[in-house]
Amino acid sequence: MFGVRTSAVAASLFLIPLVSGCAVGPDFKPAARPDVVSYTKEALPNRTVSANVANGQAQRFVKDLDIPTEWWTLFHSRKLNALIERSLKANPSLEASLAALREAQENVRAQEGRFFPLVQGNFNPARQQTPNALASPLESGATVFNVVTTQVVVSYTFDVWGQNRRAVESLQAQANSQQFQLEAAHLTLISNLALATIQEASLREQIAATRELININTKMLDILRRQLAAGYANRIDVAAQEAQLAQMVATLPPLQKQLGQQRDLISALAGRYPSEEPAETFMLAEFRLPQDLPVSLPSKLVEQRPDVRVAEELMHSASAQVGVAVANMLPNFTVNGNAGYTATALANLGNYFSPPNEFFTLAGNATQTIFDGFTLLHQKRAAEAAFDQAAAQYRATVIGSLQIVADTLHALQSDANSLKAAAEFQSAAKISFDLVRQQFNSGYANVLLLLNSEQAYLQARIAVIQARANRLSDTVALFQALGGGWWNSDDGTAKLKTLESYTHAMPDNEFARQ
Repeated sequence: MFGVRTSAVAASLFLIPLVSGCAVGPDFKPAARPDVVSYTKEALPNRTVSANVANGQAQRFVKDLDIPTEWWTLFHSRKLNALIERSLKANPSLEASLAALREAQENVRAQEGRFFPLVQGNFNPARQQTPNALASPLESGATVFNVVTTQVVVSYTFDVWGQNRRAVESLQAQANSQQFQLEAAHLTLISNLALATIQEASLREQIAATRELININTKMLDILRRQLAAGYANRIDVAAQEAQLAQMVATLPPLQKQLGQQRDLISALAGRYPSEEPAETFMLAEFRLPQDLPVSLPSKLVEQRPDVRVAEELMHSASAQVGVAVANMLPNFTVNGNAGYTATALANLGNYFSPPNEFFTLAGNATQTIFDGFTLLHQKRAAEAAFDQAAAQYRATVIGSLQIVADTLHALQSDANSLKAAAEFQSAAKISFDLVRQQFNSGYANVLLLLNSEQAYLQARIAVIQARANRLSDTVALFQALGGGWWNSDDGTAKLKTLESYTHAMPDNEFARQ
């Protein structure tokens, strides 16, 4: 009967055992971790120096201290926390990265579909005419008749050499790399927001200091003009003070320009137009300097930094592509079958069990490329070269990541020293300026001495503001350089294990199992 034969054909196609064998090509092994235990040649001090100003506390370097997922909350800025929370939901770059991840995951599933037979149904009604010179194929002798054919077509390619397994492995590694790119985009957004708000706060305080000094200079100019009118000052002193005031006023527009640009940047990072800037504004006093700073081991850093993980997954993908290229050079085994029936009338299609109408075909095929102008050979060599390139890029990424951490650690020590020196300079300059100003108001100091002491105080005050901002900014940079703590999220550990299982194991599928 037709149904029995059709079932036998279908069962034979679906249940044919795969030829057992390992996938050809290299089995990927994670690169060796850096064989170093520190980031700098000299041993890091246990802590930085301190300064007797805001954000001047000493910071301690704690080896292998873990990083919390929401590390930015260590700065204790409610405004920053709220801004980051909203931005994570509205930033279009994050949305694009998430869509790219979904695309990569769907590509993996699409490739996994090739482990299964391809089953297609076909229905073909046709009207034919047989030449009168030839005998009609019908018992009735009709030369014009209808032919209605319905069939099921099944084809399957044996993954004998693991070509499809390697292709899935490559795509899964690409999906993993996209996952880490999403983590990198997440970390970059948060870090850029923190840095932008700190820079905004620094600019606001520099503007406030400049305006205060402008007010002081304006008052001193008024005093000089009154003294000139009374005959106690000369025109040269007045002109010098006018020039000093004009010079200070000229420093204000560039600072205001930078502040406006920072506000535009914050709006863009928050997923808003510049005209819809967030309501939060920032001052340095709102940020608390974290005192315990993590210093992860270099061997652990390569597991934490998303960019290093991206480079490793791309190297894994390139390794699997070598196996794909090797498999393409070996014989290809396929089996095809179709079964159905043909009738001369649509009404007869319901008669499935009519032996005269049934047909089936079952065929196997083995194909080996004999000569192709060495195309497959060169494709294999190209895949090997691509792997070498990915491996070199991975090593460069690791070296660059360690360099960034070392640079940041050096910067943090230098920032602390700079803030201490700037704070001492500001204290001395403030005392000097106050004394000279009192002497000037009493007529015991000339205007040049006053202008010099004032200029020194202005420089010291702005230096302190910038040094405070640098300490906060480089602390943000350290958290970013160490990977940001994404692995400590609610699903971070599970997600990391999942990624590693996909990265270092073949797909666990009955059609893909080695």
